[in-house]
Amino acid sequence: MQKLVIVRHTKGVVCPFLSHITNVTSQREIDYIKFSDEVKYYYDKSKGRYGAIKIQRDLEEAGIPCSVKRVQRHMAKLGLRSVVVRKYKYQNNQGKVPDDKENILNRDFTTTTINQKWVTDITYIHVLKEGWTYLASVMDLYNRKIIGYSYGKNPTAELAKKAVENACLNVEDTTGIILHSDLGSQYTSAVFEDMLIEKNMKHSFSRKGNPYDNACMESFHSVLKKEEVYLNT
Repeated sequence: MQKLVIVRHTKGVVCPFLSHITNVTSQREIDYIKFSDEVKYYYDKSKGRYGAIKIQRDLEEAGIPCSVKRVQRHMAKLGLRSVVVRKYKYQNNQGKVPDDKENILNRDFTTTTINQKWVTDITYIHVLKEGWTYLASVMDLYNRKIIGYSYGKNPTAELAKKAVENACLNVEDTTGIILHSDLGSQYTSAVFEDMLIEKNMKHSFSRKGNPYDNACMESFHSVLKKEEVYLNT
């Protein structure tokens, strides 16, 4: 036989059973859910590329004031993480530039206008059919814009040269432009050096084992792989 349970009410005391039945979502909970949806929207919009800092910036631009820590909390709750790659482990090896070379740039990445300082480098990209391929890029440090590139199956001096030539297509006078690269064989080759002499450009070199001497170019290639290459076949 089922036992009858009688619930007594006292003025000012809320019955737990009735509270469950008549529960109404608070405005705070509504705002929390709405903000989480916004975080998820901008995360998906970036194809999972953005972390809390960039999502917070997008939210601010959309008129939703918030802190980075708030975005981080919501991302953690939603299980969202930006695409990450293994970071370069810097070895404390100062290295040096050979006596016949010069580090003109010397990590001074500031400029006052375009076509003052360019940086260049070659990176590798694995694709399904061809295997390893190579991308040579040239960046203008004034606006961090890629102004020339070349892409091929072999990391040759010609590939490096072609990227610079493409960067020069829209420049009437290349005299005095500083072009910074590493000490790779492509950039120390006679083919590459002769091209720079012809264009009256100044060649600057990173010290051996110091990727930070060419940090802007290294960073671009890293982001390119992180946001595009590694996410696609």
